[in-house]
Amino acid sequence: MDIRIPAVGESVVEALLAKWHKADGQLVSKDEPICEIETDKITMDLVAEVSGTLHVQLPAGATLMVGTLIGRIDEAMVSGGVTIASPGDATGAAPATSPEVRQVLREKGLESSQIVGSGPNGRILLEDLKRAGQPGAVRSEEPPLYRPSPFSASPQSASLPVDGEERVRMSPLRKRVAERLVQARQQTAMLTTFNEVDLTALQALRAQLKQQATPIGILPFFARACCDALKAFPAVNARIEGDEIVYQQFCHLGIAVSGEKGLVVPVLRTAERLGLREVEQTIAGFVVKIQTNKLAIADLEGGTFTISNGGTYGSLLSTPIINPPQSGVLGMHAIQERPVVRDGQIVIRPMMYLALSYDHRMIDGREAVGFLKLVKERIEDSAWLDGLR
Repeated sequence: MDIRIPAVGESVVEALLAKWHKADGQLVSKDEPICEIETDKITMDLVAEVSGTLHVQLPAGATLMVGTLIGRIDEAMVSGGVTIASPGDATGAAPATSPEVRQVLREKGLESSQIVGSGPNGRILLEDLKRAGQPGAVRSEEPPLYRPSPFSASPQSASLPVDGEERVRMSPLRKRVAERLVQARQQTAMLTTFNEVDLTALQALRAQLKQQATPIGILPFFARACCDALKAFPAVNARIEGDEIVYQQFCHLGIAVSGEKGLVVPVLRTAERLGLREVEQTIAGFVVKIQTNKLAIADLEGGTFTISNGGTYGSLLSTPIINPPQSGVLGMHAIQERPVVRDGQIVIRPMMYLALSYDHRMIDGREAVGFLKLVKERIEDSAWLDGLR
């Protein structure tokens, strides 16, 4: 079975072969992850479609075009309950090599396909590697559709120019995140308005739900509050295309999640139709997909508004950046008990700062302030909260 860089989306034409989970020559089982690839949008694992022996043909750290052959699996056969590797089709396959030879190849940073073997059927011997520096011992042709990665974080791309410094090239995902952030600054008239919300009513309801063994986090409540606010202020849920404003009648909420390789924003589709537990379960599913490198391009497309919860990491106040072509993003922050005045009395309440960044080209300050005020009112309204159960 050939292993190739898959097509993961219409706009994705290349991917970084980030790492191999299995070494050349190892046995792999069907559905077992064998390598990790990274595009400018997602990181994902490729799994074995059959059981057998893995033959690595291209090293990790390469940026490759979609369809590039990176390895193959010689299918295994089962005989008497014992799995044995099939010799497979010798056509186009690299001759088998010993563990000692594979170790030297890895140390020298070479692939078996680059070495001219002198053993039976072109088998590579240790003597072939000893003369690898001599003319004709190493094949000079570059594998098709291959080019060294400008984004790889592999040891070959890291350097120590001076004491105390290390230079590592950006991964495709991190580079794309950087480009999007700069794009948002340059192509939108971004402003931010702030407010604070009293979470007393919300915390009381969550405590009741916990006692009933049905706990729910705070994000689903804010997602539903944002849906109400997006309906009341449709410009915040719109986008600009050319000289037109496109008003969207649905709430596809992007939920910003920080992964190992960078920030990704999976989309909660038609969130206005989802109950609290559906919202929480869907978000939890996204987190699992991100952790297991199973997030799909389709999970990231079509968002109309984004929610970012910096409070998860302890942020007290920040200015979130719009995710184009969206026109608004809500920033949630850490819950902090602090003194506030209620009915002329100073009391301690669980408070959270909220920030709404918006594109001033199409959203006026009145609409932005009204949107944030409505979110605040919903979260502080015990009757509205109770109606979501």
